[in-house]
Amino acid sequence: MYKDTNRRSIAKGISWRIFATLTTIIIVYLLFGKLDLAVAAGAIEVIAKIILYWAHERLWVNVRWGRKRIEPFNLWFTGIPMSGKTTIADKVYKELQKLDIPLERIDSKDIRELIPDIGYSREERNQHIKRIGHLIATLQNNAISTVASFVSPYRESRKAIHNMVKNNVVIYIKADIETCIERDYKGAYEQALRGELKNFTGINDIYEEPQNADIIIDTDVMSIDEACRIIVKYVKKRYTK
Repeated sequence: MYKDTNRRSIAKGISWRIFATLTTIIIVYLLFGKLDLAVAAGAIEVIAKIILYWAHERLWVNVRWGRKRIEPFNLWFTGIPMSGKTTIADKVYKELQKLDIPLERIDSKDIRELIPDIGYSREERNQHIKRIGHLIATLQNNAISTVASFVSPYRESRKAIHNMVKNNVVIYIKADIETCIERDYKGAYEQALRGELKNFTGINDIYEEPQNADIIIDTDVMSIDEACRIIVKYVKKRYTK
């Protein structure tokens, strides 16, 4: 989480004192009708109270009473290709950024661009997901929450993530295979159907549906905005209240 720096506390004190001191000068002038007395009172007050305000702010920074630490969480978006994982995760990430909490976005496409030699066999996928788990755990050790979107078709790899990270929220983005094929602007499904792509989830490789997903979003019947509202509401209720 964030805390105010000394400079920020000082800036807040100055801006508040300008407003408050003008008020004091006006009150003193209205009561005594002497402008010099009013200005003198304002000058003394502004110096004294800026110092007092700064001291008060710094003391409260070190007081834990009444503060609640937001535990880092991981939103794990899973589903077959073109189900809507990345699109919804991106929107959820943007909405959660408004809460001003440390947050990182992790997507399968970005990771595979960094490490292009990752294979697609069951063993290679599971090993890859474990690497992601280590990354998320490291971020969480630094109080950073994550929004991650990966096909993660196998239950054992999703279980590994659950065991490796704290506050893991499984979000199953569900869609019919026919819908995903229609959405496929890249033509990956067509390539898989022609046998040009091996181990393609939903065509020539299995997708094992989550049995205990925390949230299920069916993009055949639910809009992106509605899905985002449900997920953000869940996060706010569970981790930021």
